[in-house]
Amino acid sequence: MMDQTELIEKIRAHPGQELIEISSPRERRIFVSVKPENLIKTIRLLKDDFGFYHVSTISGVDKISCFEILYHLASRSASLTVRVEIDRNNPEVQSICGVIPGAILYEREIQDMFGIKIINIPDPRPLVLPDDWPENNYPLRKDWSFQPPEEKIPGEKE
Repeated sequence: MMDQTELIEKIRAHPGQELIEISSPRERRIFVSVKPENLIKTIRLLKDDFGFYHVSTISGVDKISCFEILYHLASRSASLTVRVEIDRNNPEVQSICGVIPGAILYEREIQDMFGIKIINIPDPRPLVLPDDWPENNYPLRKDWSFQPPEEKIPGEKE
């Protein structure tokens, strides 16, 4: 198993790799930032060449000016997070399910909670929110405000 410094250098130096940034704030923890158009290529490289085949989760952050999607991957040697910033006005990103099929549940959750369109997702149905959830209402966006439903008491006169 290669050490973390060697792993980072091999990822950085890989032919055709277009990283915005790669860093390691502590032992066995690596962060990689890429442009959305390089996401699939990066995930495939990390899986095929470096053994990052397990998606532990995918999370999102509403940064007001854009959305950041974080793909948390794991291998025997380290935990690695791929960061992708996407346009808030056109929030869409390619599905990584073609590379790592187990990502589908996390991608469906990102769609539900942030309203980010996942292109080519094998099953785009809502996952987390109820079937009657209002359209264009995304609870993890910072501009979301909760409007409680009107309470109805059974048997109450109208």
